[in-house]
Amino acid sequence: MYKQNKKEEFIPGIIAVIHTFGRDLKWNPHVHMMVTEGGKGKLTTWRNFKYFSYEALRKRWQKILLDEIIKREGNKDSFRRLKNKIYKNNKDGFYVHAKNEIKSAKIAAKYIGRYVGRPAIAESRIIAYDGESVTFKYKRHEDNKEIIEKVPVFEFIKKVIIHIPDKNFKMVRYFGLYSRRCKDKDQFIKMIDKKIVQIKKSIEKWEYRILASFGVDPCKCSKCGGKMRFNDIVYPRYGSMREYFKDKFISEGKEKLENILEIYAVAKGVLYGKIKPTTT
Repeated sequence: MYKQNKKEEFIPGIIAVIHTFGRDLKWNPHVHMMVTEGGKGKLTTWRNFKYFSYEALRKRWQKILLDEIIKREGNKDSFRRLKNKIYKNNKDGFYVHAKNEIKSAKIAAKYIGRYVGRPAIAESRIIAYDGESVTFKYKRHEDNKEIIEKVPVFEFIKKVIIHIPDKNFKMVRYFGLYSRRCKDKDQFIKMIDKKIVQIKKSIEKWEYRILASFGVDPCKCSKCGGKMRFNDIVYPRYGSMREYFKDKFISEGKEKLENILEIYAVAKGVLYGKIKPTTT
């Protein structure tokens, strides 16, 4: 997104959460990310980006990750040979699972909390403990089949404690518009505030909603062009059209307002670091 337009250099908002365990408690570090379907440019306040190339995501993730390792470890001969082997064996890039758009802000907050506050294993998955061994269950990722596993107690403890992060380790990272160092986040919040005000006005003036939807001002006189005082249109079969459209547009407007206020609350919490994930 950043390099698609060199003049604008669009910056998205990204929340990244590191997750170290799989369903079977094995060490499986991976990153969950939520990315805005759009970004703020140098000239444009906001632009939507609905299409993300799945192939590009895989190859880009592979390159950036390997490049970062080289920066930290140095371009040693041993790692350079390993890197070449990795590129050869993973021509399609590293694995990336791109989920669909998250429609609700509540779902987004729940998604973050699920991976930040959740322990490696829920107590309900522990079936038995006999003093020497622990028996637990999990659903295999490949076919969703329930698997029962029995391991020595110290092996079980090891499986659990390796996933406890170090003290002060940041499990959640914010990038782009969500970064605390981003100078444009206040402007981004003002943009949302302005949108909310516009929606409130459209609810108060229902006739403007009809004008926006159908391109016809119902209160404009077709003869003199003056402002008419609308009373009503009544059909014997359907009743009052005024009440019908009024209820319809106000209902839709309120629902839209509730949604954007919900998104606003979460976005503001993320931007200013006030989200407190809950355990699930």
